[in-house]
Amino acid sequence: MHLLAAKPGIVADEPVDLGQTRGDIAVLSAADTELAALAAAQARRGAGAPSLRLANLLQLRHPMSVDLYIDAVVQHARLVAVRLLGGVAYWPYGIERVATACRDRGIPFAALPGDDQPDPELARHSTVGADRAHRLWQYLVHGGPANAANFLAYAAYLLGGEADWAEPAPLLTAGLYWPGVGTSDLPGVQASWTMGAPVAAFVFYRALLQAGNLEPVDAMVSALRQRRINPLPLYVRSLKDSVSAAIVAEAFDAAPLDVILNATGFAVSLPGGCAIGARPVDL
Repeated sequence: MHLLAAKPGIVADEPVDLGQTRGDIAVLSAADTELAALAAAQARRGAGAPSLRLANLLQLRHPMSVDLYIDAVVQHARLVAVRLLGGVAYWPYGIERVATACRDRGIPFAALPGDDQPDPELARHSTVGADRAHRLWQYLVHGGPANAANFLAYAAYLLGGEADWAEPAPLLTAGLYWPGVGTSDLPGVQASWTMGAPVAAFVFYRALLQAGNLEPVDAMVSALRQRRINPLPLYVRSLKDSVSAAIVAEAFDAAPLDVILNATGFAVSLPGGCAIGARPVDL
């Protein structure tokens, strides 16, 4: 048996060494979007924040990979969190070894469900208090830049720091967004508009907001503003979701539109039809 150097995006069934160094906080999850959101939040925290190590569980499927990661990272961390979809049975060796390593060394460990349903069997592996584990879990359940930032702030607080943190905040099914602000309302968006300029609604998936993967959205908003077009960015779970559709319709009624840009995968319209309130504009 030989050892492989881990490569991003690869699901490894052979032993791999992720090559990570030790850090204060270690978070393991099978969701790349979740890891990306935490990485982006960490980048915004700047110097002085506890160091963070992130790993995808899919790269730690082999028992030797788990052992290598524990030796290199987990046993040196000051706080460890594992978010596991499918329960203990999905990653039995990994969860047992990580929990044992943390218990033996007195490292706070939070074993968190990978969905929004409690998992008592998984929770029994945690060494942090139930209320603390629940709060960490809820930050990740709701997602988004604010919750990712508060996850790290709360983790720093658990390590004895003086970080300010807020309780987990639910992310609405659909709503308005503005770069640098996050979720917003119509007056907040209109405050950055140019008087008399045409308005372009830009509809994108809520999953981008949950993951903090907003660079394409921010770039579109910036490009529209450079062309003296007022952007109206809206995030939705899906245009086929009735709640999302109702919120979009309400926003369209409240802000007269000149064009609609849809970045979701499926359109909800009749062939040859035009969305309410929209009229052509020369881009």
